[in-house]
Parts: sequence; structure tokens; C-alpha cells
Amino acid sequence: MIEVSNLHKSFGKVKAVDGVSFAARDGEITGLLGPNGAGKTTTLRMLYTLMTPDQGTVRVDGIDAASDPLAVRRRLGVLPDARGLYKRLTARENIAYFGRLQGLDESTIRARSDAAIQALEMEDIADRRTEGFSQGQRVKTAIARALVHDPKNVILDEPTNGLDVMATRAMRTFMHRLKDEGRCVLFSSHIMQEVAALCDRIVVIAHGRVVADESPAQLLAQTGKASLEDAFVEIIGSEEGLAA
Repeated sequence: MIEVSNLHKSFGKVKAVDGVSFAARDGEITGLLGPNGAGKTTTLRMLYTLMTPDQGTVRVDGIDAASDPLAVRRRLGVLPDARGLYKRLTARENIAYFGRLQGLDESTIRARSDAAIQALEMEDIADRRTEGFSQGQRVKTAIARALVHDPKNVILDEPTNGLDVMATRAMRTFMHRLKDEGRCVLFSSHIMQEVAALCDRIVVIAHGRVVADESPAQLLAQTGKASLEDAFVEIIGSEEGLAA
């Protein structure tokens, strides 16, 4: 479980995150939505300890990220906005390298790598160097690498960005599998169809603040709209009007 309380982060005079609070629960997929510049990526970077908040707390499975960031990292599997593969290594070697960074023994790394490669249908690319990989192949490798230590909490930043239709469908199936395994899944997306198909709960951020935190059905009922896209536009539009 990931719990965020009153997070603040400023860059000079710009308040990127201004009091964000929400919870992402085990066995659920939580969507983090918002327009460009809303503070989503900054919030995610504070969750996986790449940035330190100016104020507020992040807890992962009850562990305070400020007090014990290493323990928090061990409980998180992260697909960041920058995939960052080692191009001279094969997909399997990229996965194994991160397993060693997590302190896993070689037999565990082999078993976990094989399981991830099978789950993500990567058998045809597992032993190829990642240089020249397609976007979908890079994303699959980065996710396998992020999950090699079997974390209970998974953060995915735009996991289907740039994927074709078949790769997107496979990714959605994989995310449902993570949920069914009882993991906490938190992901950001701009694709409303994807959000509707996946999310148990939706957190909407605008101007660095949470402006909605509901189930998809509750968001539709709250706005009186028939689609999540229309509901999102309604919520963001109301917030823009208040900010103006």
C-alpha cells in the first residue's frame, strides 16, 4: 500500500505539488491523472524517492520514505518516464543486473527473469541486445527489470505510451495480473479508454492539488457525464475556472 500525505514540492517560485494526499491500496489499480504540468510526474518521483518533498510524507507498506528510503525502494517496482535501458546488454542481462542491485542470488535471478520473460511474452527478444528495440520491447524489458525483486507495490508512468494496439492489450492484461496477485498498482495515463478499462480508483491532480479521488462510477455520477473523458474535462474545467 502506498500512502501520500500533504506532499509539497516547489521549484523556485513554482509550486509543482501543493498538498497532495491519497492512498493506493493492495489488490487495486489506482490511476493518477491530470493535464500536462499538473504535478503528476513530480509526485511520482517523490513516491519512488528520486525527489525529496519539501513537506509531507510518503509511506510504502507503512515505512516512511524519508526515514528509510532503501527499504521503500525494495518494496517498489518502478517504470519511470525515462526507460533507461543499457543498450549493450541483452534484455535478460538488463533484468539480471537489476536483480543483483537488489541483492538477489543468481538462482533467484534466473527464476524471476524466466518468469517475467514468459509473463510479458518476451521469449523472442530476451537474448537480443536492447539497442534497436522498439518502444514496446523497451517497455517490456523495463517492466521485467522493475519486477525482478518481486515487489508488492508497482508504479508505472505512462506504461503504454508509444505502444501499438497489440502491445497495449498485452500490457493491460499484465496489469490485471499484477492486481490479481494482490499487488498495489499505481499508474499514470492520458488515455481515458485505458483508465476506464483498468482503474478501481482514480486520483485527478490539477495545479499541484488533488481535485478528485473516486471510483470511476463515482466520478461519472459526480459530474453527471456518460464517459470518463467528459468527466475528466468537467473536473479540470471547473478547477481551471476556480484558479482563474
